[in-house]
Amino acid sequence: MAKTKPNLAPLLIALALLFLIPTRLCALEIKRYVLNNGAVLLVSEQHQLPMVTVSIAFDAGSRRDPEGKAGLASLTAASLAEGTRELSASELNKKIDFMGSSLTVSADRDYATASCVSLKKFFPQTLALLTSVLTDPGLRDEDILRKKTEQIAALRSADEEPGYVAKRVFTELLFDHQPYGHLPEGDLDSVERLTPQDVREFYHTYYHTGSAVIAVVGDVDAEQIKGEFDKALAKLQGQVAPQPPPPPPKVPAGAHVTKIDRNVTQANIELGFEGIARSNPDFYKLQVMNYILGGGGFASRLVKQVRSKAGLAYSVASFFTPGKFPGSFQVVLQTKNSSANQAVRMVLEELRNMQTRPVSQKELEGAKRFLIGSFPLKIDRQSSIASFLLQVEIYGLGLDYVDKYPKLIDAVTVEDVQNVARKYLHPDAYILVAVANQKEAALDVSSAAPANGGH
Repeated sequence: MAKTKPNLAPLLIALALLFLIPTRLCALEIKRYVLNNGAVLLVSEQHQLPMVTVSIAFDAGSRRDPEGKAGLASLTAASLAEGTRELSASELNKKIDFMGSSLTVSADRDYATASCVSLKKFFPQTLALLTSVLTDPGLRDEDILRKKTEQIAALRSADEEPGYVAKRVFTELLFDHQPYGHLPEGDLDSVERLTPQDVREFYHTYYHTGSAVIAVVGDVDAEQIKGEFDKALAKLQGQVAPQPPPPPPKVPAGAHVTKIDRNVTQANIELGFEGIARSNPDFYKLQVMNYILGGGGFASRLVKQVRSKAGLAYSVASFFTPGKFPGSFQVVLQTKNSSANQAVRMVLEELRNMQTRPVSQKELEGAKRFLIGSFPLKIDRQSSIASFLLQVEIYGLGLDYVDKYPKLIDAVTVEDVQNVARKYLHPDAYILVAVANQKEAALDVSSAAPANGGH
């Protein structure tokens, strides 16, 4: 990801103030338009500060990487921010820096996002640079090869981190060759094979407005912005062909263990199985269930039992990663090599307890209070509001989602929690990746299996 850093005092002061001004849910008014170029535009006028944030999501995430070219979406996004046909990378950065603005293009698993932030007085110039990067990028061989070198260096550095290695291998094992079967940045072998022509072809195939969503937040007039975007992105008109949903991943019964030997004092473990898509109607019930299990920090059962009570883990947490397609469920923990077996047994025991023992009313109410009470913090600044608006449109949540979310969480019952735990937790059919000193860890999950087995 290419990123220029703001260097003017006024912008820094404005940003500091932005962190201090809370956004009330009732003040988040959203206007929705469908532009002539096919894009959906969502605008939230926020006039407290003279600033504007723009985020544009393209159907160009890493799930679109061709077979054998993992990391191409990320390399394409990074290369787009390296100038236009008229401006070199350094010339573009100088212009952005002079205004104290920022401009980024990056790719995640499902979408690529192009964003800019600027003071209102520089917004026309900043927006012009952003749209030029998107509609008339340089994509010169030398720039692409430079970003490729940076991506390879980052991958080599990441492969020295045991937690990253566990995550990468778990992802590959669960999803195999499916669209989610690699991390967005790809792997060393695939990225080394990428060419500048690959990048240009990916850009021309997936950067189109017919499947794009634009979010604009700040001191703007919605009707004026609509007219500007109708013209600014005209060159990108066109549709991206829908991607066929892959078969949902399914882990067969039993423990599927991969051991990676590293000279480390802490075993890094990823344990998990198939998850859900964001569109799954049980999403909110699972949020509550997982908060109680391992997503609630020190309030969660995994932290209380594995870390605080037994003293077995430096860190432990669980989470679902829903997306456009079904994602994964993972428990991630760090523990001493010598305590890896005991820690894994306790994690599996807590998963089974969620299925067999109803949560207490106190646990349920605590989870719901936190999830509802923390929701406004997800939209407490312009950048987070822009990201929120993209999610609202991409996943069809509705413009009244800020009002619906608390009600959806509050409606979850003790029975709901136990039902989704039984349906979506699979302590007897999981993948386990352990990056550890294998001699010290001596990992043996057979002792963690229940007496009667099963899925």
